[in-house]
Amino acid sequence: EVQLVESGGGLVQPGGSLRLSCAVSGFSFGTSEMTWVRQAPGKDTEWVSTVMSGGATIYAESVKGRFTISRDNAKNTLYLQMKNLKPDDTAVYCCHIPGPGYWGQGTQVTVSS
Repeated sequence: EVQLVESGGGLVQPGGSLRLSCAVSGFSFGTSEMTWVRQAPGKDTEWVSTVMSGGATIYAESVKGRFTISRDNAKNTLYLQMKNLKPDDTAVYCCHIPGPGYWGQGTQVTVSS
């Protein structure tokens, strides 16, 4: 059974930082492209960032320069380091394996003073 389990969300003040993790099991993590997406209340799902199996990364313009995606293939874990958080970053963040379409349950990030 493939499982994607996110953690690390929470409440943070504007300008703060959080690090999200996504632990993957039951899947060939090291050979797969991995993605973070987010969904804010009342809004469509938004792609945030992707890391390729070889390590290349791409980011949405809205997070470029503030978020860093990374992977640890030895630990089957995907990360999203988020800095200088803004209220507009408030959303449920999910990790996603695009090819076969696997999703995690999501972790809530709330940016508020």
